[in-house]
Amino acid sequence: MTAVLTFIALLAGSIWVGGFVAIVVVARIARAQLDRPGQIAFFRALGRRYLVVGFCSLLVALGAGAALLAQRDWDATALAATVVAGALLAATVAGVAQARGMTRARARAVRAPDDPDLARRVRRGSVRAAVLRAMIGGLTLALLALAAVLAT
Repeated sequence: MTAVLTFIALLAGSIWVGGFVAIVVVARIARAQLDRPGQIAFFRALGRRYLVVGFCSLLVALGAGAALLAQRDWDATALAATVVAGALLAATVAGVAQARGMTRARARAVRAPDDPDLARRVRRGSVRAAVLRAMIGGLTLALLALAAVLAT
């Protein structure tokens, strides 16, 4: 059973990390190639479709990891992995909510390009989005490192 859970955790984790990296690449290309309304439409569609794949893979990876943790003695590393996993899940949920809000704000900014207050809010939201993405990436790497320690 451990081998099956390990395989599931690795597969789901690979999908999560691969998707995270792919979105960074796709975002840079889309911003360079599409006009603002095209970017908004593209990212809205990408977000809706990828949410199912990415979020489900994260949940499956976390579930398999929890099942693997249940098979071993509890220690500080297991506690750290649990805390980091919870923080990653919370940051991801916050990131999804923030991304949806940014899509709406950017769409309003396109319709009202001369509204400096709205432009300021979009810029601040963009900074928050970058911080959230960095947190999600850092927490993902931390959890992978903890998983490697736990697997030894």
